[in-house]
Amino acid sequence: MESLELRSVLGFKNMKLVIAKVDQVYYDGECQSVTLPGAAGELTVLGHHEPLITTLKEGIITVRAANLENGQITFPITKGLLEVRSDGATVIL
Repeated sequence: MESLELRSVLGFKNMKLVIAKVDQVYYDGECQSVTLPGAAGELTVLGHHEPLITTLKEGIITVRAANLENGQITFPITKGLLEVRSDGATVIL
């Protein structure tokens, strides 16, 4: 895995990410990237990604951020929806 420090030097921007259900927030903060099980295949979103909306299938969401223990955290999901905007991304489970 590419180091988070190297990603910062290369100009990758952080983004705001929220992962939530109607009644529970799993993650709400800054991150360098998030990798998700998209309906058409795995995708990774970085800061300033093109806007998109897609469904998610069963799999693992991996959030990478310098402030996390071991630099990342994972969330198993069964399905969901991803919205990417110019200022960040939201995952609804």
